Amino acid sequence: MADTKIKSGDVENPENLQDLTGFVQTLLTQMQDKFQNMSDQIITRIDEMSNRIDDLEKNIGELMNQAGVDEPEK
Repeated sequence: MADTKIKSGDVENPENLQDLTGFVQTLLTQMQDKFQNMSDQIITRIDEMSNRIDDLEKNIGELMNQAGVDEPEK
């Protein structure tokens, strides 16, 4: 006949379940922190790039004025 006894490893141990829950919560918190940090870095780089593009547009406009070229209409 089939063995119907429950082995001790098959029974959910509340202590192990709490440990697992704590581990998963810690892992998710760490992942959230890492993603937030990466997101902040990306936004900072986008802002820096935007500032550099603005500076380039300004410099190009000044060079065009010095050369006597009219700026294109926007």
